Amino acid sequence: MCKALIIGAGGVGTVVTQKIAANPVFTDVMLARLLKTRCGVGGAAKDGEIIIQGDHRDRVVEILAKAGYKCKKAGG
Repeated sequence: MCKALIIGAGGVGTVVTQKIAANPVFTDVMLARLLKTRCGVGGAAKDGEIIIQGDHRDRVVEILAKAGYKCKKAGG
């Protein structure tokens, strides 16, 4: 399983993590839950993306790095 993610602004007020390599859906749901809980916001996991509401890009990168994922910020 590859643990590389791209973190970028998915639109106004959201952060989207797009997977580079396919992981099982169960992992996506668990990871989305972890991020939503740690950031204290809502969000969803669907179509290979995890959407976190709000501007929490730096926090998401920090959480994923501690969990062993290699992250790269995308966009401005």
